[in-house]
Amino acid sequence: MTLEGTEGLEGLEGRVALVAGATRGAGRGIAVQLGARGATVYVSGRSSRGRRSEYDRPETIEETAELVTAAGGRGIAVVADHLVPDEVEALVRRIDTEQGRLDVLVNDIWGGELLFEWDSTVWEHDLDKGLRLLRLAVETHAITSHFAVPLLLREPGGLVVEVTDGTADYNASHYRVSFFYDIAKSSVLRMAFALGHELGPRGATAVALTPGWLRSEMMLDAYGVTEETWRDALAEVPHFAISETPAYVGRAVAALAADPEVSRWNGQSLSSGRLAQVYGFTDLDGSRPDAWRYLVEVQDPGRPADTTGYR
Repeated sequence: MTLEGTEGLEGLEGRVALVAGATRGAGRGIAVQLGARGATVYVSGRSSRGRRSEYDRPETIEETAELVTAAGGRGIAVVADHLVPDEVEALVRRIDTEQGRLDVLVNDIWGGELLFEWDSTVWEHDLDKGLRLLRLAVETHAITSHFAVPLLLREPGGLVVEVTDGTADYNASHYRVSFFYDIAKSSVLRMAFALGHELGPRGATAVALTPGWLRSEMMLDAYGVTEETWRDALAEVPHFAISETPAYVGRAVAALAADPEVSRWNGQSLSSGRLAQVYGFTDLDGSRPDAWRYLVEVQDPGRPADTTGYR
């Protein structure tokens, strides 16, 4: 895999990462980019070649591990449901047994695309789906941190990345999709803040990180395009021009993991676009999309789609 667009970033050889929720989307992009810098990456999720999750999609956790290895790292697939404490505990115990350390924990478990209802009030939204969404998006992160953080703290300099949708500033003043979705994404932001207080004095760092408008497998399918033809969707959704690949947020995590001064970000809410300006990495096409600034300055005010100065 080419590392073009990541010049200047330090390697991650000898480092061990767990990307929880790495079957597809941002999690897969993060895992592959950590691998591209030489890390050993445990990737976990429910969708395997032997059994699909309720998503019923073709991506598997084994495929993600193979992509990590092909990128130059070592990918290790572990099928695990992060709502089941025993399975998460066993996953962390395996990492401890095989590696004796954990340097990076990425909490990217989500699983809610089929559960939320756009602009649906709390009394209109299907209750079972809403509560299931909260369990998948919030409880899983808490369970994973509970078991994984003690191993991460064994060596100084550990990093926890809580992946969410939206920055703290944006979500504080914008209603996000629906009651349940809004609560889920804001909760993950607050998790990073709380973890920062608990990890900082113990020599580790926690951050919240959001991609921009992500060209995930599911998003591309929704618009009937591929990564090669994604611009065809602009006729229907012009602001999709600011979108980014999962590799972009992956490079953001790799940059954080390689930064000897990563503690400067402890407890903060970050975005892939903001970190690209700091660390100098680009998306796969050589651009640096800054989606959250674009949303505030172009899309939300109703201005015509124009990414000039934003990517």
